[in-house]
Amino acid sequence: MHDDDHHHGHDHDHHHDHENRYTDMQARVRALETVLTEKGLIDPAAIDAIVETYETKIGPRNGAWVVAKAWSDPDFADWLRRDATAAIASLGYTGRQGEHMRAVFNTGETHNLVVCTLCSCYPWSVLGLPPVWYKAPAYRSRAVIDPRGVLAEFGVTLSDDKKIRVWDSTAELRYLVIPERPDGTEGWSEEQLADLVSRDSMIGTGVASMPGVAA
Repeated sequence: MHDDDHHHGHDHDHHHDHENRYTDMQARVRALETVLTEKGLIDPAAIDAIVETYETKIGPRNGAWVVAKAWSDPDFADWLRRDATAAIASLGYTGRQGEHMRAVFNTGETHNLVVCTLCSCYPWSVLGLPPVWYKAPAYRSRAVIDPRGVLAEFGVTLSDDKKIRVWDSTAELRYLVIPERPDGTEGWSEEQLADLVSRDSMIGTGVASMPGVAA
């Protein structure tokens, strides 16, 4: 069994992701939502549905297209390895703060997992809204201490001989996991391939769906 690796990026810069600022912003949003709800101007259930859509479908669709293109175009995959920021930008997806991107490719020998140990840095441009669990202290600490156990809780059971690399996102550098392409997808279009790619598979807490199974 290989030792699990933990890779740090540059020092965290909390100018826009600081926990306290996030908490303050969250409190303001909740207060505004409460007022609007009491006035009958919004339906909380509708807001939850919209947030869920952006969190799990619309946002991650951008990343799914990046993965699908990498699977089907070797030149693009090579560009993604060398300069993910430029390769992703060529598809029209760029970060809010000019942060750089790095693509890490899963292989038969290695599985990659992304975390932000100090705050909640996340590749918004390709994955949309971060899931609640990504920002939770339990995930942020345990992903480093016990990545194999965390993956098992997400339903991803890896063999003992598969190495796990944990990548620590920062305000300046965000990671995108390129999951392994499922067998049985030879000749598939990029659109068909993108349908196999879930948000979790691009964080590393999931894998791409097999053909015939929804992502």
